Amino acid sequence: MRDVGREARCGEDRHSVANYPSSSTDTKERPFKCLKCRSTFVRRDLLLRHDRTVHAKDGGIPLHSEVKRRTTTKAPEVALPGPSKMSPGHDTSTLEQIEAVNDEMVDIETAAMLMTDFHHKAMASQEPEIATEAQDTIMSSNGPSLMEPSVAYTAPGQMSLPQMPWGDSMVGESKSHSMAGGQDSHPGFNSASALSSHPHQLPPIMERTMSGSEALPPSFQSMNSSVTVSGLGTPGALSPYPSMLGPVSPVDYRRSPGPSQALTMTKAPQVESEEECAKIYDNIRHADTENALLDTFHLPSLNTLNRLLKTYFDLFHHHLPFLHPATFQPTEVAAPLLLAVLSIGALYIFDQDQAYMLHIGSKVLVNQFLQNKENFSSRKCPLWTMQSTLLNMVFASWSGDPKGLEWACSIKSLLANMVAGNRYELKLRSEAREGAQPSHEEWALDEQCRRTYYAVYIFFGLLTLTYNHTPAMGFNEFDTLELPSSESLWTMEVSDDETWRESVAASKIITFRQAHDNLFQGDPARYSAFATRVMINALFLEVWYHKRSPEALQDVVTEYKLRLALETWEKSLELCEPETVVVQLSAPHKGHPLIFNAMALYRNTRTRLVVDLKSVQEALRYHDSYEVAAAMTNARDKVQRSQEMIKVIQECFDCIEVAAVQGIRWVARTSATNWSIEHPLSGMDLMVILTLWLYRLEHDEEPATEEELAMYNKLRNLFDDDSVDIYGAKLSSTVARLWGSMLDEVVVWGITKLMGEAFKLHSQALVGYEDAMSSRSGSATPSMATGGVQVLEMQVAF
Repeated sequence: MRDVGREARCGEDRHSVANYPSSSTDTKERPFKCLKCRSTFVRRDLLLRHDRTVHAKDGGIPLHSEVKRRTTTKAPEVALPGPSKMSPGHDTSTLEQIEAVNDEMVDIETAAMLMTDFHHKAMASQEPEIATEAQDTIMSSNGPSLMEPSVAYTAPGQMSLPQMPWGDSMVGESKSHSMAGGQDSHPGFNSASALSSHPHQLPPIMERTMSGSEALPPSFQSMNSSVTVSGLGTPGALSPYPSMLGPVSPVDYRRSPGPSQALTMTKAPQVESEEECAKIYDNIRHADTENALLDTFHLPSLNTLNRLLKTYFDLFHHHLPFLHPATFQPTEVAAPLLLAVLSIGALYIFDQDQAYMLHIGSKVLVNQFLQNKENFSSRKCPLWTMQSTLLNMVFASWSGDPKGLEWACSIKSLLANMVAGNRYELKLRSEAREGAQPSHEEWALDEQCRRTYYAVYIFFGLLTLTYNHTPAMGFNEFDTLELPSSESLWTMEVSDDETWRESVAASKIITFRQAHDNLFQGDPARYSAFATRVMINALFLEVWYHKRSPEALQDVVTEYKLRLALETWEKSLELCEPETVVVQLSAPHKGHPLIFNAMALYRNTRTRLVVDLKSVQEALRYHDSYEVAAAMTNARDKVQRSQEMIKVIQECFDCIEVAAVQGIRWVARTSATNWSIEHPLSGMDLMVILTLWLYRLEHDEEPATEEELAMYNKLRNLFDDDSVDIYGAKLSSTVARLWGSMLDEVVVWGITKLMGEAFKLHSQALVGYEDAMSSRSGSATPSMATGGVQVLEMQVAF
């Protein structure tokens, strides 16, 4: 054992050089060399990280930090990188094997193999784990545990959403889920083996244990359970692990004027008893007038129902808050709406089978209602039909299945017609009051109607953004309609009418027309976070209409007005209504997630004033990653090198910087459940433009200007050398590859997997066929730049 320790230390000395003065980072010296490859590093900690990440599976003795080398005094003990305070990775069986081969019977390869295995197990203990709770336990107040019980984490990027039937007639073919005896309807959540048997089952977001706690010896299982973190996917507002979980999104008072108010948290509706479950089942049976569901559809258990409700209201609702949580009673709401809510909740716990069963069930019930309704009129359609249809269209459009998108497009006009008719009825109700203040109950109903209209408007805007679909709703639908209120007012618990009337009077809600006019006149307007998202959607559609106009190139006045409106919109963020609702999501923005989402669309809108990748958007409609990648590469003629393009690239930089500063790996694992779908959709165009601009800069014979070189190096400094060296220091292919890997690592919405695959193919196209082949074989990739940019040697870890 003494020889093993000496060999470890000697091997460590061979893989490093003497420490250089700290000024080496200033003189561009890279004194720390990896003898396993040709990489060099500025600091020793970067060399250690490189050895852990790149050479972990190569075998051999891992490197150790200087501190551990100096503190290693006992020969039998081998210093390995791992947690200093807790060490469940110290596997006794591995130690016994090392002892067994001691006493002149050890050979270097065997010792290295054993210690590498030891190292892997120690590293596994560094990964955060989700606490496993009893199967019937309702989710923690710190946020939902995204998978129960704990199972092994497999590569999410290798999984895809199922190609499910979209016709209502196919509901009979969906998986059968039993409700008998109150058991959980989905066996995939009961064991790891059941999970692996489902080809379409996606894994939990953050569980990366090597083999689960059962793989540890009994003496270490208690230690393993004592260091778990509950609800890692959605950290609580007062989480004891802020550095691990990232910032939450509470109120940002610096950007929110107004009086200080107590912070509140929205409580997700829950089902309280089996009797309520039975009532929900009766509601579904009553709505299913044609008995199309009951032979194949089975309601999830009580525990699963509550999990799905909680994931919807904790993870999805804040990005499109048109439902009223305080009045959403699962036993009272329409069955199709409840099923639509549960289907999206199932997506967020990666239960694809159950999600599609609930989604198809909701579609069937809505279809029955509309077909069996005599003298159909959009004015008489209840609000829940609009809300159910919207959620079903959201589910289908981002599912990653082209059939789902085709179905959603086929009923766009129906949903737009429902909004028009329902809005007219709202107008008549408001006029009938003759200026009298509505009661809280009346206001909540009217506000829910308005929020639903605007949610449809935002969703249609995202369809235009992603697929270049013609907008199904115009601005005239919202002319005199009030904008949505603040989330604080929307979720406020009213104790008496007087307090309520004072709160409404103090909010000073303006109409859509007033806000629109203010923006185009250069006057910042004060409105809510939801209204902020609505107004950037309006400006995006204005830009879309302008760029599709035949006179767009000559219409300089309109473009000036649009730029003025966008600048005014950004200034209006300083005046945004104060929000006191704490949202339990991990995001870099400190305000409400709606502001974070709106900023993503804002960057895309400013970019589209210069570059509009129509061909890429249209290729996305048909969900073929090769066609999408080809459209990306063929769009290079649209990206020119100019002074104006530098401003566009700055927007692209702002987009990717959000992910790089947080950490690419962290964003890849958490953004799927914590960030809205707007971020990958809005970032699509920006990353294509960025990669094509970088490619031009790297390969054009024309030398780079000072501004272009500065922008290139600013982008280069976001990434470490390990990331770029894979493709021979070509930043264009690196950005495409990293973005694609980030999008498809954890998949909630199938469209992100399609986009991730397309970006990876685009990366290969940028680097060239020969370079891609040589990189796979391990040989050095020759530089393709003839007169391009000199890459600065920077070492910035992300």
